[in-house]
Amino acid sequence: MMSATQAICAGWMDLDDTAAANAVRQQAEEAALAALVDQYAGALYRVAFSVLRNPADAEDAVQEAFLRVLRHRDQLNEVRDHRVWLIRIVWNIVLDRKRRAKTRPETDDVAELARVLPSSGLSAEQVASAAQHHAQVLACVEQLPAKEREVLMLSAFDELSSVEIASVLGITESSVRSRLFRARNLMAGMLNHSRAKTRELEPSGCTSETAAAEEERQ
Repeated sequence: MMSATQAICAGWMDLDDTAAANAVRQQAEEAALAALVDQYAGALYRVAFSVLRNPADAEDAVQEAFLRVLRHRDQLNEVRDHRVWLIRIVWNIVLDRKRRAKTRPETDDVAELARVLPSSGLSAEQVASAAQHHAQVLACVEQLPAKEREVLMLSAFDELSSVEIASVLGITESSVRSRLFRARNLMAGMLNHSRAKTRELEPSGCTSETAAAEEERQ
């Protein structure tokens, strides 16, 4: 028969085993969540940077998203689309930060803008050119009404479908489509106006297109 002392020791051993098992399980959960965030880190950074336009703030927002995921890891099994779920978390974070007073200036640095663009198969010159164009597009996007700006950024920069955008913003898919239609029409007008002004500033008979053609002939 087990003595009282032996029973107490056995009970403590069971508690130690349970605590150890819980610690191992928690570490495994945190590692799995870290891997999940890493898998979508690029997409999350693009979301954050497209709104905040500051690399340090964007990285902070992604880090905060990871901490929120840790706090809500019990919901993970209920999530059908992890990518959209994570983007919705980051989106809410960056909108909250955008509403607050700015602590860091927005950047138009071409090298930083290149980080949020796909660069596979592109030369350094092509990446720089794409980043410059991206900066011009972002400047126009900032002039859009808030609702149109949100859907366009999620669609164009973060490559979400209408269904996914509706899930992130909590609106209907038809609302997404109508806002996208208005946003694209407004953007087309602004970009055409911007290109016209650029041509006016160039010397007569020497537009960027003709200059490029002349370089190729030489």
